[in-house]
Amino acid sequence: MDKGASILADRGIVKISGAETLDFLHRLVTNSLLDLKPGEARYAALLSGQGKLLYDFFVTPLPEGPQAGCLLDCLREQIPDLVKKLNLHKLRAPVTIEDASESLAVAAVWGIPVPADFSGIAFADPRAEALGTRLIAPPEALAFATTPQIYYEEHRTALGVPKGGIDFAYGDTFVHDADLDWLNGVDFKKGCYPGQEVVARVHFRKSARKRILKVRFDGPPPAPGAEVKMGDINIGRIGSVAGATGLAMLRLDRIEDAKAAGTPLIAGTAALDVTPAPPQ
Repeated sequence: MDKGASILADRGIVKISGAETLDFLHRLVTNSLLDLKPGEARYAALLSGQGKLLYDFFVTPLPEGPQAGCLLDCLREQIPDLVKKLNLHKLRAPVTIEDASESLAVAAVWGIPVPADFSGIAFADPRAEALGTRLIAPPEALAFATTPQIYYEEHRTALGVPKGGIDFAYGDTFVHDADLDWLNGVDFKKGCYPGQEVVARVHFRKSARKRILKVRFDGPPPAPGAEVKMGDINIGRIGSVAGATGLAMLRLDRIEDAKAAGTPLIAGTAALDVTPAPPQ
């Protein structure tokens, strides 16, 4: 579906309040936040010290401005652990961190304008322009968003934008594996944050070994989680699937080997045509 408005039921909100909120987060995450303005958002991640992706989220200022704090649009099931993790990093920072998911919901609008009378927070999805606008508001203010979420997921998949928990595993995936550098989720010029040395080394040495890439199936679409094989060799797995299109985490060197040898990539009984390019 090329247009719609969906409640994203699997998303939740963490509210961080205090004048030093952006400074606090800026020291922890992969993206730069210090120049963030109301009506904007940054896509960012919190990593382990080894550079593995633990949490990803959107950061947007409160309506009162960034001096008051910000909201994190994140995976709802991760919120208890994320709040705990942020509080461990807080030390003496004068910020308050809380789960605001009972009072605030998340929606996505694409291909159509946001209603003129919408009264919540709206920001352009920073990962890819065609993803449209994300909204944060009390559930009653999002009552117009009646498109089933599955259509948003199909739209996301068709654009080649991965989703944590389906296309990559939290705690076991590097930033480049999950395409965060392609999705405006990393500032390679900012200072230190947990895992930054690993991210910088992979980026500047161009040594990423895997990527989540858009694929097209020639044959029955496989189920998410299906292995992708080059002959008898497993080179990755299928994530999101939307009709004849899907996403797959693939070994980049094996893709080149398959091309050179003329060997098809197979998942289930379907051959794969791979698009080795950033999401559109």
